[in-house]
Amino acid sequence: MTTIRRLGLLTSGGDCGGLNAAIRAVVHRATHYGWEVVGIRDGTQGLCDRPVRADKLNPADMTTTMMRMGGTILGTTNKGNPFFYPQADGSVKDRSPEYVEGMKLLGLDALIGIGGDGSLDILARLVALSGIPFVGIPKTMDNDVAVTELSIGFNTAVAVATEALDRLQPTAASHARVMVLEVMGRDAGHVALEAGIAGGADVILIPEIPWNLDAVAAKIDAIRTGGRNFALVVVSEAVKTLDGKEVRTSDKRYGGIGDYIAQKLAEKTKAETRVTVLGHVQRGSPPTHTDRLLGQSLGVHAVDLLAQGKYGRMVAWIDRRVSDVPLSDVVAKSQTVDPHGSTVQTARGLGICLGDSAV
Repeated sequence: MTTIRRLGLLTSGGDCGGLNAAIRAVVHRATHYGWEVVGIRDGTQGLCDRPVRADKLNPADMTTTMMRMGGTILGTTNKGNPFFYPQADGSVKDRSPEYVEGMKLLGLDALIGIGGDGSLDILARLVALSGIPFVGIPKTMDNDVAVTELSIGFNTAVAVATEALDRLQPTAASHARVMVLEVMGRDAGHVALEAGIAGGADVILIPEIPWNLDAVAAKIDAIRTGGRNFALVVVSEAVKTLDGKEVRTSDKRYGGIGDYIAQKLAEKTKAETRVTVLGHVQRGSPPTHTDRLLGQSLGVHAVDLLAQGKYGRMVAWIDRRVSDVPLSDVVAKSQTVDPHGSTVQTARGLGICLGDSAV
């Protein structure tokens, strides 16, 4: 068993609510074992820079105020895969040896990485080259990390989207409009689905279920016939157009499907439509109590795994408790919405249109 005296800690990928709660938990639990914790700046990028950008994390600074903060005090990045690092001339270069060297320059005995499925995959490969013990903590507002039922950041994102629907409903009713809310969801529709149900949406469109305009228009018409003058539509940013194309901005990011759907609905139903795009508002919110609790629970368990000599694992939330699984069960996999799962069936049972039929 490796003797741990100096523990590295980083956050990688997109930010979300609950990251600081996890950081705080790791530092306090590591202090219990007498370990020093080094926070690596801006994810894996801090390992690549020279000098390596990292700072000792003082337990005295890890106050409860941190739990209330969105984002990550360490900074993060979702660019620059070390194994295919983009160069100025458009080529890519394997810079993984520089990252491994960065770990050695810091004198790390072990590493904890907080990230999504892509980040954990990269980190697992880097530590395999370095031989440094590693434990991963899942975070992603999309909730698409395999095996774990919850990832840090998801609950906060759903809460923000639900509140947005609560705020859109009165103005929709006041002006007899169809309000379209576009939410984040790169590969999975968990946020749109759960927020849509909780926020009383009439239509929820997610990438896992192909949609057609006639079904959505029929739902809007049925609402009007029933005497209600407004409707709420939630759409995940990764939903495709009617001809199967992704809608992206000029810099290749997802964005614009809400405007596309609003325009199509306006043309088809003659309804007055408006679009709200939540975007990064979902990421920057103070975390909910669930994400604060989850982040700290997973952070403590990650440190305990290292203390027990259990490496190459990811902590997870399974069956309402903290657990852990081999990283090999997680990396290069994704947990998308099950089109036949209970949450989808709940939406259908409530009469919510999922795009494939009016009900």
